[in-house]
Amino acid sequence: MTTLGAVFRPQLAPERLRSVARAADDSGLEELWLWEDCFLEGGISTGAAALAWTERVRVGIGLLPVPLRNVAVTAMEAASLHRMFPGRPILGVGHGVQDWMGQVGARAESPVTLLREYLIALRALLGGERVTTEGRYVRLRDVALDWPPDGPVEVLAGATGPRTVRLTGEAADGTVLTAETSPEGVRRARRLIEEGRTAAGRAGTPHKVVVYLLAATGSGAFERLRAELTTEGAAAGADLGVAGDAAAVAAAVRRLAEAGADSVILQPTADEPDPEGFVRFVAGEVRPLVP
Repeated sequence: MTTLGAVFRPQLAPERLRSVARAADDSGLEELWLWEDCFLEGGISTGAAALAWTERVRVGIGLLPVPLRNVAVTAMEAASLHRMFPGRPILGVGHGVQDWMGQVGARAESPVTLLREYLIALRALLGGERVTTEGRYVRLRDVALDWPPDGPVEVLAGATGPRTVRLTGEAADGTVLTAETSPEGVRRARRLIEEGRTAAGRAGTPHKVVVYLLAATGSGAFERLRAELTTEGAAAGADLGVAGDAAAVAAAVRRLAEAGADSVILQPTADEPDPEGFVRFVAGEVRPLVP
């Protein structure tokens, strides 16, 4: 069955998260995803709060930009969340927006090298290993977590370009694709992921593909969707986003699932007038129409 979720966008003030998270939990939404976008809201802090305010919904953090965070700190924070809220956190990491990384003096000369080193070290630390490594960017000496997760946990990585998509297959447990990914883009990503897994000797092992889908419903839905796609520079006629009622949104979700997405996370427009209503719409009206 396709997993369905929704995004709490950081354009909303942090204090709004509590009511949205509770609406997600009460409505039966499967996953609520948060973003660590510069310079809006922190991923770990909002993730921990959302988990504490809820009982059931899984909370995804997608994505933590790796240039901003020492891998040992990310491992410590991720392990704490997994121990406090078993089975509910979902951790995603990525390059970060390069302009933002430059603003804070953290831009890496080779983002792909950094992400590869980071993923290898992070998965090892969360797996309870003691790690010593001297990479180009990631350097650890005899580091191990005193409180690792009680069992295996997934580490996902975000990707857009083909080199990074292939890397996620090689070194991550899952891939997060942006809302600028069409169904054909999901198919291409699946092929690249399998290339990476084969190269790493991991062919045939599970690999989750998560894709965001820009969605709008209710009054002014088509206009809001069109305006956001234009702002994001989407090509005219691109098979991106969906506006309309639950049937229209569910049909778009199914197209992504048929292309190879395991989880589809509905991303409201930045000016969504009713974020609590949006998560209820996803859980109560769209979910019954998605197998």
